[in-house]
Amino acid sequence: MKIRILGNSIRLRLSQSDVKSLAEKKYVEEKTYFGSTEESVFIYSLEIKDTNEIRAIISANHIQVFIPNKIADNWANSDEISLENYMSIGRGLALRILIEKDFKCGTERGEDESDLFPNPAESC
Repeated sequence: MKIRILGNSIRLRLSQSDVKSLAEKKYVEEKTYFGSTEESVFIYSLEIKDTNEIRAIISANHIQVFIPNKIADNWANSDEISLENYMSIGRGLALRILIEKDFKCGTERGEDESDLFPNPAESC
C-alpha cells in the first residue's frame, strides 16, 4: 500500500495482495521507520469497519482510514477502481480520501510492479 498526501487529500493505492488481505483480514497497514524508537515510526492503515462513510483519523504517528463494510466487499471483489469521500472536518473544510487499486505502469520506472493490477491503459 502506498500513501500520497497533498494539501487536504489522502490517497491510498493498494496492490493485489493488499486488496486480498483487506478483504480477508479487514485490515492492512504499512510502516515507515525514521529511527529505532516507536515514536519514530510512521504508520498508515486501512480498515473495514461498521461505519457510514469512508473516514480518516490521525493520532500521534498513525493515520487510520476506515471503509464501511457495505462498500468494501463489493469494491475488493469487483473491477471498480476507486472509492472516494470528502469528509467534513469543520470550519467549512473537507478532507478528500481516495482509495485506489494500484495499476502497473506502461513505462518502465525501475519499481517492482509484479503485485500491481494489470493496467488497461498503455502508459501512465
